[in-house]
Amino acid sequence: MPLTLAPAGKRAFICKIKGKDDVRHFLGSLGFVEGEHVTVVSEMGGNMIVNVKDTRIAISKTMANRIMVAEA
Repeated sequence: MPLTLAPAGKRAFICKIKGKDDVRHFLGSLGFVEGEHVTVVSEMGGNMIVNVKDTRIAISKTMANRIMVAEA
């Protein structure tokens, strides 16, 4: 499922990053890599705040739709 559908507060792990090479590279530089755990902190105004690698990051829902996760 895409990260946008993950419930807030639940830990999930990243299965796949979809998109072109530059998008995958950008998300990878932020810490969104396959096998990493991620937690949705909150959603507001079309953006999401997530914890990945012990860091809080704000990303748009468009970018979050490219991150496929599974429940941990």
